Amino acid sequence: MAEHDKPARDNDPAAVSHRPEVAEHASGTSGGHDSNRLSEAYERIVARFNDRSDSLSREGLQEELDEALSFEADVEEFTRDELAILRAWVERDVRDFRRYLVSGGESLAGFLGIDLSVLSDRLRQGLLSVADRTALDQQRFEEELEVARADYTEGEVVAPGRMACVHCEHPVILHYRQMLEPCHQCGHRYFQRAGS
Repeated sequence: MAEHDKPARDNDPAAVSHRPEVAEHASGTSGGHDSNRLSEAYERIVARFNDRSDSLSREGLQEELDEALSFEADVEEFTRDELAILRAWVERDVRDFRRYLVSGGESLAGFLGIDLSVLSDRLRQGLLSVADRTALDQQRFEEELEVARADYTEGEVVAPGRMACVHCEHPVILHYRQMLEPCHQCGHRYFQRAGS
């Protein structure tokens, strides 16, 4: 039996990622692999993301993918090549979906270009849970950027001078020492000193 045809049991699922031959298999035909079996495994893997929606950061998503592949290897006895194909498919679709959302895409239906009713409930919920976390991750990232740029936060007592909201850049002129209020323009809490 060739090395790539051996069952993946006892192999580290992370060891089968990012191999060039995987891209060829993933983008073309299944190369002799049972595509229905792979398709069902893909759906189960994506559905697991919804089951673990509490903490799937990028690292958490990778860990969950590793666990899902390990589980599939044990239950279905996939070969290493089949596991590599599954990993490539899931990573590609999650990466593309996140890019779509970050670039301003608004919905799973828009990304897929199809009516969501044709998807199974498990697959739809799994993909939507990735989308929800992606949107939250993006929002947190933008807030962290604002905090990093901020010199002052709402509620702090500051010396007089010119400030600007780090979110909308609305100017705030303080004529005496006072407590900072939320931005009167956009309601955000973070400010920086503005030049004259």
